[in-house]
Amino acid sequence: VHQSKMDFFCKLGYGKQDICKVLENLGQEALEDDVLKELIRMGSKPQALEDQAQPSQPKLVARGSCSTSPGLKWLGEDESDSSDSLRPIVIDGSNVAMSHGNKEVFSCWGIQLAVDWFRERGHTYIKVFVPLWRKEPPRQDSPIADQHILEELEKQSILVYTPSRKVKGKRVVCYDDRYIVKVAYERDGVIVSNDHYRDLQNENPEWKWFIEQRLLMYSFVSNRFMPPDDPLGRHGPTLSNFLSKKPVLPEKKWQPCPYGKKCTYGNKCKFYHPERQHQAQISVADELRAKTKVPLSQGKEEERCQCSP
Repeated sequence: VHQSKMDFFCKLGYGKQDICKVLENLGQEALEDDVLKELIRMGSKPQALEDQAQPSQPKLVARGSCSTSPGLKWLGEDESDSSDSLRPIVIDGSNVAMSHGNKEVFSCWGIQLAVDWFRERGHTYIKVFVPLWRKEPPRQDSPIADQHILEELEKQSILVYTPSRKVKGKRVVCYDDRYIVKVAYERDGVIVSNDHYRDLQNENPEWKWFIEQRLLMYSFVSNRFMPPDDPLGRHGPTLSNFLSKKPVLPEKKWQPCPYGKKCTYGNKCKFYHPERQHQAQISVADELRAKTKVPLSQGKEEERCQCSP
């Protein structure tokens, strides 16, 4: 148990000395959630963040060249992820697998379909959380299909097992939803799940807003992973903007006026008039006033010219 905890927090990037110190204070039987809270309370940071936080000597750069400094690394991510314009993806593995298996079988193939869909879009940071007891051989009450996919995703550093253990024959499972929401919130990413996490929303008001705004639901149609085109509703952002760090606003498309040239609203009309494209948007009354004033002003100018010597 001690070694499994050490391996888990070492993967997160924490130092062995900090982990051992927390385990000595809390005891070897402490839950992983409590250990993680204590590490955060102590101010311990992942090793990648500590290395980036240390001041480095300034480097001389030739004139005309572009110097790029790598951003902060987290959980051993690549340098290309720091400049990525797409949001990180955190997948609720249990929810996706059970949804693909029609809530009867834990289908690992559904997780692979979701990961492939985000890979094809160009997302470089993808994490899948699955309870550790899913590595056990399948039983009749909890069947698992294509279990070898979990091993392949773990080798690719995509899948992360949440801790679990047995005490006197009973399985003690850590709350994997807390890991999912916490990692997605810290990374400012997107949660892929059909669960609403209502208990976590009531626990933290910041998590409540984050879950409401960054939860991406989905459907499986004939082994095809399909998220909605409007994740936040009809009046919300598109799927492309939802998954991007810098959303692109669409060009405003004007609807043509149903009255056409007979419209009398002038500049107050909210519809598009192709005949007024190169004309000033003025009301019909102002346009008539302008036409009546032009001849009067021209007549006065002619009188002035005749009176002048």
